[in-house]
Amino acid sequence: MGRIPFVCGNWKCHKTIADAVALVTELKNTLGMATRAGTIDVAVAPPFTAIAAVVKRLEGTQIGVAGQSCHWEDQGAFTGEISAPMLYEAGARFVILGHSERRQLFGELDQAVSVKTKSALRAGLSPIVCVGETLGEREAGETMHRVGAQLDGSLAGIGAAEATRVTIAYEPVWAIGTGRNASPAQAQEVHAFIRGKLAAMYGAIATGMRIQYGGSVKPSNAVELMAQPDIDGALVGGASLVADQFVAIARAAIEKGK
Repeated sequence: MGRIPFVCGNWKCHKTIADAVALVTELKNTLGMATRAGTIDVAVAPPFTAIAAVVKRLEGTQIGVAGQSCHWEDQGAFTGEISAPMLYEAGARFVILGHSERRQLFGELDQAVSVKTKSALRAGLSPIVCVGETLGEREAGETMHRVGAQLDGSLAGIGAAEATRVTIAYEPVWAIGTGRNASPAQAQEVHAFIRGKLAAMYGAIATGMRIQYGGSVKPSNAVELMAQPDIDGALVGGASLVADQFVAIARAAIEKGK
């Protein structure tokens, strides 16, 4: 298979600079050697204000840093926004795009995710593109239709060569921050669908593209989720704010990568 598991912690609107540095210090001390071994890729997505400090504290490790979003233009009169080149200059190498909270709370559409993905790729960032259905869509049997449409829209105009730098994160909206999570079988079913969709879009390179699961991932379910053949890691929310919980999830992914 050849896919290295990838675990990314999305801190959302949490952590001051001091808190962020304290947390990544713990991660550096516990995960630094594991990431050097090449068995896993790990990243954290702090708030924008803490990115530079987190990058500096993680020097000497392979733990990466991600932005939580970016604008589709490199610069301009966009009050409150941050661009992909700004993230790259601050030391980020990944960016989360199309997270369900961005879609639901800020009206972000697939077209916006597509142009942001292109901007991120131009700037040298590796995008984590999020897709997922609501509870209503799942109960109506529309999961695959919704996820497929999001993939079509969010990856529109992204060629095969660029797609190799994209990670997909499947996050059932009904499982984010609710304490509920898709069963391993439910998650694998959608991940397999995504893999097939990517194969239809990009051919053989889909076998090497990573698909994370996101949705109340925690130490108690990480091992079983990671055991699924098409789950290549996790996009972790609340559990990423607590060092030992995030480390436990990362270790589950390390076992998968062995």
